[in-house]
Amino acid sequence: MMTMPATGFEQENLFSIMESLKYQDTKWRDGQTFCLVYDGGKEIAEVNKRAYNLFMSENGLNPSAFPSLKTMENEVVSIIAHHLGSTGDVCGTMTSGGTESILMACKAARDWGIQHKKIKGRPQILMPESAHPAFNKAAHYFGLDIVTIPMKAFRADIIAMRQAITEQTAMLVGSAPNYPFGVIDPISDIAQLAQEYNLWCHVDACIGGILLPFFRKLGQDVPLFDFTLPGVTSLSVDLHKYAYAAKGTSVILYKNNDFRRNQFFVATDWPGGIYASPSMTGTRPGGAIASAWAILHFLGEEGYLKLSQTIKQTTEEFVKRIDAIDGVTVVVPPEMSIIALSSDQFDIYQIGDEMGLRGWYMDRQQSPPSLHLTIMAGHAKSVDQFFRDLEAAILSVKTISRKLSNIKIQMKKTFMKSMPQGLVSKMIRNEGQAIRDNHGAIPKRTAAMYGMLSSIQSEGDLIELVLNIMDGIFTQKSTPISKATKDSDKFVERVADVS
Repeated sequence: MMTMPATGFEQENLFSIMESLKYQDTKWRDGQTFCLVYDGGKEIAEVNKRAYNLFMSENGLNPSAFPSLKTMENEVVSIIAHHLGSTGDVCGTMTSGGTESILMACKAARDWGIQHKKIKGRPQILMPESAHPAFNKAAHYFGLDIVTIPMKAFRADIIAMRQAITEQTAMLVGSAPNYPFGVIDPISDIAQLAQEYNLWCHVDACIGGILLPFFRKLGQDVPLFDFTLPGVTSLSVDLHKYAYAAKGTSVILYKNNDFRRNQFFVATDWPGGIYASPSMTGTRPGGAIASAWAILHFLGEEGYLKLSQTIKQTTEEFVKRIDAIDGVTVVVPPEMSIIALSSDQFDIYQIGDEMGLRGWYMDRQQSPPSLHLTIMAGHAKSVDQFFRDLEAAILSVKTISRKLSNIKIQMKKTFMKSMPQGLVSKMIRNEGQAIRDNHGAIPKRTAAMYGMLSSIQSEGDLIELVLNIMDGIFTQKSTPISKATKDSDKFVERVADVS
């Protein structure tokens, strides 16, 4: 059990320990990470730190106490609304991230559907299978049902969406672009369908809302996806992605304040007074609001265009070089800066393992098996090294040992499919328990694991396995690292042991 130290650490030792902990983290500053961190460079980082620190203690929960935060939040929302096609009526609030923005849109659509469409029972969300799992989370939290629409060319099938509409339908969803494949759903058709049936249309532009309008200004043919389409009701856009604000900044926008009112929560009978909250969280960090306001004003259109041009050119360079390598391919030509890297000759997860051993961090994807690459400005400096390592990784996968590994995976998959389901479930539970007991440790080579996951036919078994992994990850190890020693040199040794 972790306990508070009896005496405090000296600052020098304390921060030495924290720096040593960072040693294990992915090397995003070297342009080797393709998700999670959006690096705009040292100068942008310094602006973010300075703005965040200036308002670090302020709380956005009560705007009347901190009118500075109210002013900055309203200006951020107004700037982003204008960036995304508003002519004056579009409004919104800031949130802690894309997931919260999507949660708020779904909650608002639920309340709107019950009140205005008189939906009885559980309102439905219709969304393509490529839509972000935050919608599934919202449905789980708010008593909604998800109806998944198949994809056509990795985009929402608008005909299937039309056919799926029922009296329970409240919201239609499209992505600009979707996260797995980097292509834009037919938002114009979805918005028109929403108008036809009087439905709520949400556009998930969390990753593309900032970048796509700048790509359009740089000459790319970007389809309409924002409030220039009259059928769009709400839109989510993250600022801690391609707007380069500090982590914990997103915006949820609505066509007008009549729709936004469905987002708010009010309690009037609490002894502590009237409680009103615009979003999921109560306390809202003032530093995040200040960071977003500062970085929008620091970069301006000129700065964002320059960064966007670098991203666009770097994405095009990645696609060109991938096309020139035998053995790997792009799943679908990207419409922004997201690439799904696949292979029709090799196990792409094995290639991912080899790249991971060389320091590259990429998400593993499924349906089809692929590696996820979100291209950022920082990757311009690491293109050559990436492709040297990619060619080396492919060469390694070609070796006999890797081929034998692939044969073993196929044999295990075949064996699992022939086993009684009860025995498979027991085996998966035992495997999950072992991973949990090992504190959620995932091996550096994961191709075999992902190969096995595709053979698990029971969703319940798969969920149980993932829950065991999460249990392990969020369970304190027997010896807290920070208590191992207050000597930073020995602490580094301790970190190496844990690794």
